[in-house]
Amino acid sequence: MPFIERQHQRIYYEVVGEGPPILLGHSFFCSGEMWRNQVPVLAESHRVINLDYRGHGRSSPLREELDLYELVEDSVALLDHLGIEQAVWAGLSVGGMTAMRAALHFPERVRALILIDTDADAERTWIKWKSRPMGAGTRLVGLRPFLPAVVSGMFGATTCRENRELVEEWRGRFAACDPESIRRFLDMLMRRDSVVSRLNEIEVPTLVITGAEDRALPQALSKKIDDGLPDSTLVVVAGAGHLSTLEQPEQVTAAMTEFLAGRFKSASTSAAGDPSNC
Repeated sequence: MPFIERQHQRIYYEVVGEGPPILLGHSFFCSGEMWRNQVPVLAESHRVINLDYRGHGRSSPLREELDLYELVEDSVALLDHLGIEQAVWAGLSVGGMTAMRAALHFPERVRALILIDTDADAERTWIKWKSRPMGAGTRLVGLRPFLPAVVSGMFGATTCRENRELVEEWRGRFAACDPESIRRFLDMLMRRDSVVSRLNEIEVPTLVITGAEDRALPQALSKKIDDGLPDSTLVVVAGAGHLSTLEQPEQVTAAMTEFLAGRFKSASTSAAGDPSNC
């Protein structure tokens, strides 16, 4: 299996396809598996790099305090390892938070952004208070008592009503997460800074996608990102909650491929020649 090692952490990744590189970053509680419907399509015209963040998927569990900017540096280190100077950064939730900060701190490494169901602001105070029982409880009793709230936040009403198989599959995946990693990752998210006031510094073309039924990071937060960026397009995905890449994969994939084809057609051609409640 392909890994890179950084700060005593083993970070898992997969690479598929040829063409302009695109780096995928996933949501909290998830892994690169979250992109399983998009990767085959994107790989037809791009070199797709799909990693598991620290404490998730096949990467090492977290046993030390984490900072969001370390995920940025992990991602840059992976690009360095692969000999890639610049990539499109696509991220959902935490992946989008990471991508925005990469565009601000390593602008030369970011060719474009695809920001899905994410937030540019610091965490709201009421969410910090609401999250305290999970942070403390996972240490004592594990994740299972908190799974109903996690599932409800991750999936929209349409998915909960019409695609129970998907919900139950990911309920099992969430339950299998390492509790200590989740606790530390949650603490990192609660401590994150705001980059709202700096969005105007991000000059690369950006696609902002949001699920119309996202309860974890509601549509208004994506609208705020779109309003703050100089060159962005907002797409609202009907029938999707927070994990829109899984809930409405065709809509998300179509938006991504249309954005990439419209912005980077010449580069691609050149590379080729060369219930409402869960």
